[in-house]
Amino acid sequence: MSTVNGSEPTLLGDGDRSAASLIDDDSGPEIGAWQVLRRGVAASPELKAGLFFTVALAVLAAAGRLVIPILVQQILDKGILGSDGYQAGFVGKAAVGAIVMVVVIAIASRSALIRLVTMTETVLLELRVRVFEHIHKLSLADHSESRKGVLVARVTSDIETLVRFTQWGMISWIIDTAIIVGTIAVMLAYSWQLTLIALAVHLPLISFLRWVQSRQFVAYGLVRTRVAETLGHVSEAVTGAPVIRAYGYDEVVRDRLDDSIDRQYDQQLRSQVWFACLLPVVDFVSSVSLAVSMGLGVWWRADLGIEVGELVAFIFLVNLLLQPITQLGEVLDQTQTALAGWWKILRVLEVPIDVVEPEDGVELPRGPLGIELEGVSFAYRTGPLVLRDISLAIPAETAVAVVGETGSGKTTTARLFTRLADPGEGVVRIGGIDIREVSPESRHRSIRMVPQDGFLFDTTIRENICFGRDDATSADAEQAIDELGLREWVASLPDGLDTVVGERGGRLSVGERQLVALARAQVADPGLLLLDEATSSVDPETEEAISAALGQLSAGRTTISIAHRLSTAERADLVLVFDAGELVQQGPHAELVDVPGIYQDLYESWIGNTRSGTAGV
Repeated sequence: MSTVNGSEPTLLGDGDRSAASLIDDDSGPEIGAWQVLRRGVAASPELKAGLFFTVALAVLAAAGRLVIPILVQQILDKGILGSDGYQAGFVGKAAVGAIVMVVVIAIASRSALIRLVTMTETVLLELRVRVFEHIHKLSLADHSESRKGVLVARVTSDIETLVRFTQWGMISWIIDTAIIVGTIAVMLAYSWQLTLIALAVHLPLISFLRWVQSRQFVAYGLVRTRVAETLGHVSEAVTGAPVIRAYGYDEVVRDRLDDSIDRQYDQQLRSQVWFACLLPVVDFVSSVSLAVSMGLGVWWRADLGIEVGELVAFIFLVNLLLQPITQLGEVLDQTQTALAGWWKILRVLEVPIDVVEPEDGVELPRGPLGIELEGVSFAYRTGPLVLRDISLAIPAETAVAVVGETGSGKTTTARLFTRLADPGEGVVRIGGIDIREVSPESRHRSIRMVPQDGFLFDTTIRENICFGRDDATSADAEQAIDELGLREWVASLPDGLDTVVGERGGRLSVGERQLVALARAQVADPGLLLLDEATSSVDPETEEAISAALGQLSAGRTTISIAHRLSTAERADLVLVFDAGELVQQGPHAELVDVPGIYQDLYESWIGNTRSGTAGV
């Protein structure tokens, strides 16, 4: 297949690469800074909104600075050293004009900065939301391939580099460019000879800046990679703290984290070498330019026909020209950091979305839903096929158990039912409708999956249950608890349904988290319920509570259970047996157990383990 799961090539021509190779790429940017800027602006067209007026204010501020040297020249040549001697009235008017221009410059600069900051904050908010939504639209395969810390870095620290640049660097580029162009124009008006000499001194600086810029851009791209790598290891160390402490992995994890921090530190130093080279060279060239202009101006003033005031104004202008050029080193450094971060963000946005929602999706029928798979094959992007030509039909209100060895395709099949991924070939129909044509709202309402370790948000049990439906109320949570027979369990909690579960439900046991997840599904009232069997790793008492709740939750619904214990298959109406991505057997337990094959082997192995007291999976 030229594309996997219907994905299209990315803007960078990386359609055949995995999300991890795009998001976790360990290399620097593959294109130039100007191309990154163009693509970044194309990805955030809001940057152009109101930019013209902001630039106009910045240019006004820059032009105002040029008026000051001109007023100095006029005061010297006409108000003090002129043929008429000292002209107090002229000097006073010129001084008042200078004060007015200083005020105008301050107002224009402040207005331009406020407009730019407001615009960029809005744009970056939209960009952060867009990246966040894009990450959530990626398939679970992409999330499995990419480290969570790296994804967090893209939404946080990488975008933060843009914040610093757009709030300071962008306005500096606008004002400094206007100052440089305007200053050179006024300098030419005073003395084109001295202007050419001053520019000739600066000429080698252009090639030097281009050489440094290209290396800075690559270096800062690697810095962003190292930052994301460090965040990934930190995230892993924090979330895996219980396992790390229980197994004594402290030293191993600390060494990995230290190595990651050291790599980031080394790369930061390498990137700062270019900045360290840049500033002294710019300062040196600027100082030479000022010295040469002043020396030659004094020496040739008479030959060039320059008045004293004009020479003083020219020196002022050279000094004014030096300020943005000197500042250019720091601005360029900040720009390279921002563009490197922008490149990483664009890489995320260019990961193709496999699951594209329909514009006008249809509604699933209410009540139990039937399922049909017709010639379904699936591969995780660039990997091999994990499902091969699966065809089956499940009537509505059927209790189904899906069994098979690890890696046989059980969980992948369940993901197709919930449209966490789309098949590369074939069709999945739910309630007689191609699932790709169903609106996301209807799919979320009618199809629910309860994973083996239900994810809980750091809030109360009541609120976690209410997450099952957008309009769910506290009364709905209470009703779900009663319907599942969990009132006694709730009464045993410190604050009942108002008990705070902690981050990821850490204050509850695995079984208690599962009970909350079941209550959440009950509130949702789906027609199709997918269960990653939850009783394989809990104590007998909690297992009994979960089993009873599952019985109530499954009543009147189509239920698909990924069975880790074959006792689930014994109770099911239909058993689906997967092996190496193929559906090799299907039928009721009573029939399959008497037929030589994979299911019989699995069942006999499970019975043997049960008798020896080692059954679990």
